[in-house]
Amino acid sequence: MQPENKTHKSIRMIKITLPDNSVREFESGITGLEIAKAISNRLAKDVLAISVNGSVWDLNRPISDDASINLHTWDDREGKETFWHSSAHLMAEAIESFYPGTKFGIGPTVDTGFYYDIDLPAGKQLSEKDLEKIEQKMIELARQKNELVRQDISKEDALRMFTEKDDELKQELISELEDGTITLYNQGNFTDLCRGPHLPNTGYVKAVKLTSIAGAYWRGDKKNKMLTRVYGVTFPKQKMLEEYLVMLEEAKKRDHRKIGKEMELFTFSQEVGQGLPMWLPKGAMLRQQLEDFLKKVQKKFGYEQVITPHIGDINLYKTSGHYAKYGADSFQTIKTPAEGEEYMLKPMNCPHHCELYKFKPRSYKDLPVRMAEFGTVYRYEQSGELHGLTRVRGFTQDDAHIYCRPDQLKDEFKKVIDIIFIIFKALNFEDYTAQISLRDPNKPEKYIGSTENWDKAEQAIIEATQEKGLRTTTVLGEAAFYGPKLDFMIKDALGRSWQLGTIQVDYNLPERFKLEYIGSDDNRHRPVMIHRAPFGSMERFVAVLIEHTAGKFPLWLTPEQVVILPISEKYNEYAENLSSFLNNSDIRSLIDDRNEKIGRKIRDNELKRIPYLLIVGEKEAESGMVAVRKQGEGDQGTMTKEEFAEFINKEVKEQLASFYN
Repeated sequence: MQPENKTHKSIRMIKITLPDNSVREFESGITGLEIAKAISNRLAKDVLAISVNGSVWDLNRPISDDASINLHTWDDREGKETFWHSSAHLMAEAIESFYPGTKFGIGPTVDTGFYYDIDLPAGKQLSEKDLEKIEQKMIELARQKNELVRQDISKEDALRMFTEKDDELKQELISELEDGTITLYNQGNFTDLCRGPHLPNTGYVKAVKLTSIAGAYWRGDKKNKMLTRVYGVTFPKQKMLEEYLVMLEEAKKRDHRKIGKEMELFTFSQEVGQGLPMWLPKGAMLRQQLEDFLKKVQKKFGYEQVITPHIGDINLYKTSGHYAKYGADSFQTIKTPAEGEEYMLKPMNCPHHCELYKFKPRSYKDLPVRMAEFGTVYRYEQSGELHGLTRVRGFTQDDAHIYCRPDQLKDEFKKVIDIIFIIFKALNFEDYTAQISLRDPNKPEKYIGSTENWDKAEQAIIEATQEKGLRTTTVLGEAAFYGPKLDFMIKDALGRSWQLGTIQVDYNLPERFKLEYIGSDDNRHRPVMIHRAPFGSMERFVAVLIEHTAGKFPLWLTPEQVVILPISEKYNEYAENLSSFLNNSDIRSLIDDRNEKIGRKIRDNELKRIPYLLIVGEKEAESGMVAVRKQGEGDQGTMTKEEFAEFINKEVKEQLASFYN
């Protein structure tokens, strides 16, 4: 008898490095979902996407070689983005089922969900009342649990496919891609051009809310066709949607645009231009208080204030790399009467500060040099992306740049972390994480500088955060083009995440600007540069602060600390004397002398969120007293004006003193 002939298939094993740096072996071709199942069934139920060597992949995409991975759930940004990206495709499929022939532009994720820009067939349009039927269709399609299948095709085949569909939007996008393989995703009866990643199937989506409809020019260009933009949000559980809707109602009440108008903090004017906020007196006072506070903190840490122009020669930004990076998103160059002379509205302050560093020779004994500036910069944001103070075209950064020796880098970095902690404490931001943003190893073309300098910069940030005991997450691909950074992600009173405070390490701009210092060895050396902005931008920070506090600022910060309410016009003179006394006591006060009943005045000023209300009538005028009401707490009894001034100043002093402890 001949022995049975068996074909033995060789099995190749690969090493998978997990986030805790432990290493496990799996067969080549394992998927993220299978890895999650090998770790725990619970994780397999919750996982939504996987990062493989820093790139986010579909869970069902095979991994063929050794790799470092990170599994992402709903709690991770990458998990939410994958979930909402797939939901945008689900919404597109639902829309196409009602409106065959619809053309689809782009459908990205945003901070609170996703949107899709669509071109409906001739004669068709969407209204708010249509959203409910699309939501229902999305749930119906989700329950089919159709797989989202990745498909690789050539650019030529992709163009042919969307030409046959008569979809010129996708044809335009494809024509701009490099030759080679292009990816599509198929689900049910819907196919879309997309690089992914996506959920394994539509069944992950359990709850849907389409939030609004807006018009949007194709690719943000007014010369192009107006499309319909549909916004939505989805969740893996119905309860999450219910909680979100409650939060959404509260967010409407806290909207910084609404409160800013009520409190008369800032305004916009079409005549001045889109995205260019103007600060009213009370808003200017609020900003000034924030600036004064940070200046005092910075002085304690050895910073010196500088001022630089709003424009600069275009070659300055070519040297720094900002022209190549931001040129397309900046205002067009400013030509002067001189031939060949061009300027730009500055997109960043750092090139100017580098020139200030070069003002005179520096010794190793002079370092660190710490320059700080509240510098206004300009970026051309598309009109459809503008939003209150959070997305504007002109904004002021609380910018500073530290030039130090390599041996000083880590200590200087940690001192900046200390400054950010002081600010968070002063403004009651208690829930935050620190995000280490590193380069994407798969896209070296995004960054300037040598690998050696990038390695040193990234290592310095990692070690500094470890020594400060920070709770950190690491994200690849979020570094600035010139260096890695540490971003502080805070949660506001509604649980929403915001990026506030950033610190960046930069070996590259000192190289580009040929910055030097003379070392102890009498040789020339390059300093290391730290970029930092604890507030980020004054505009965005104030918007977040308004929504976090609902406009009820701490006493030390609020533009108007006290309002005096005379019961009738007979007591206006006493109110004026009282206001003068308080203002001379460094207490910001105003008088509401309208011919209104005192109850109306109290209600109106409570709505203005003024911390203290002083009621003055015959009794108070004769005795030199004041009847005190506190915002949200009611009657606080009577005091002399001297006692009240001492009380307010003590509260402010205690608030400010506590931040430095």
